[in-house]
Amino acid sequence: MVTTIARKEMTEMVRDGRFRWTAGIVLALLAGAVLMGWQNYREVSAQHETAQRVTREHWLGQGTKNPHSAAHYGVYAFKPKLPLSLVDQGVDPWVGVSAWLEAHKQNEFKYRPAQDATALQRFGELTGATVLQVLIPLLIVLLTFSAFSGEREQGTLRQVLSVGARKSDLAAGKALGIGGALGTLLIPAIMLGVLALSLASDNGALFASVPRMALMALTYLLYFGALTAVALGVSAFVRSSRLALVTLLGFWIFNSLIAPRAVADIAKAAYPTPSAFDFSKRLDAALQEGADTRNRQLREGLLKKYNVDRVEALPVSFSGVSLQAGEEHGNEVFDRFYSGLWNTFHQQEQVHLYSSVAAPLLAVRSLSMGLAGTDFAQHAHFATAAEEYRRAIQRELNSEITANAAKVTGAYVRGRDLWERIPEFSYEAPGTQWVLARQWPALMLLTLWTALAVLFASVATRTLRTE
Repeated sequence: MVTTIARKEMTEMVRDGRFRWTAGIVLALLAGAVLMGWQNYREVSAQHETAQRVTREHWLGQGTKNPHSAAHYGVYAFKPKLPLSLVDQGVDPWVGVSAWLEAHKQNEFKYRPAQDATALQRFGELTGATVLQVLIPLLIVLLTFSAFSGEREQGTLRQVLSVGARKSDLAAGKALGIGGALGTLLIPAIMLGVLALSLASDNGALFASVPRMALMALTYLLYFGALTAVALGVSAFVRSSRLALVTLLGFWIFNSLIAPRAVADIAKAAYPTPSAFDFSKRLDAALQEGADTRNRQLREGLLKKYNVDRVEALPVSFSGVSLQAGEEHGNEVFDRFYSGLWNTFHQQEQVHLYSSVAAPLLAVRSLSMGLAGTDFAQHAHFATAAEEYRRAIQRELNSEITANAAKVTGAYVRGRDLWERIPEFSYEAPGTQWVLARQWPALMLLTLWTALAVLFASVATRTLRTE
């Protein structure tokens, strides 16, 4: 019976010209979003690869100079993009894609595409995630709002139940039929997405992305299942198709448009972040605080350690020791300021996460960005790796000055042989388990949403009125 009902529902939907037009438009938007994401991924990946190679060549070819001058010459570190970022760009357009690594500074990330976007683009860029999170749910509402209420109004609901069909079978059949109709839209899009992923990445990267792809598919399957169950429950509960449509459109507007904006404002009000100017001003003040005292104490300590009465008599370069001491002080300041800033961002993310109790889209967004490698946690992971690389460069160059600068008269300079001792920057994105360890609350909340939606649909169906 369930199969028969599902086949009947799916056939009616597919034959409906309104469904074909609506599904065609959504499929075209989804395909266009995936293709644009694929093109962006290929271009950005190629640009990053080229830029990383060029910055390495510039570092090696910078010529003969003092090692500290080379430390200020610096290098760029570029954040790699994962294949699934072609579906969900997450926070990448706002947080930047590269960092300039130089002495004494932990610079902010550069090249934020959102800064160069128009006001319309910043309002909402079309991505695969946008279509899946916002437009597909609207299509589910339009497909499902009259599932029960429409048959009640037409007088066919009583006839169907009178031939022995159970209410639970009717609900299950309608859900499967709606799922089948959505499958005619989503399966071609999934095939296109897999093809785009295979063309955009080498086999190793694609194979490594399989667990993330599977979890992203599960995320959207749970999301669509929850929305379908909510829509069926409302259609069974209310008396008219008009009321069902208004109710479901109100839920869609709240879930897709109001909740994300409102929760972002609440999170920012609860855990405010400093302006870039204020943060930079306080950071610079902390770096300069007590500099003269620290330098004097360092000099006196070295003179006492080596039992000499003047800096020129030291067996090591005071300049190198002083530079590294300054780096270590700066590192402590950077760790304190940036850990505080990132903790604030994490608290804001927690507000978003637990607000998904009211709007499942918030949990889906968190999971989608996490699996695509474009959430803030993975940005912070890359930023930490880039900063550790910057500190390793400074230690190597300052150690070279400390050990050898005092042995020469005049300016101390080095060349390519020292620059080659600095390894090229290499970064490996965190694995799926790392992501799940941070995203499991979102997955649990989304699963809870689906379970409660199914329960609601079941209760509404059992109490279904036939007139």
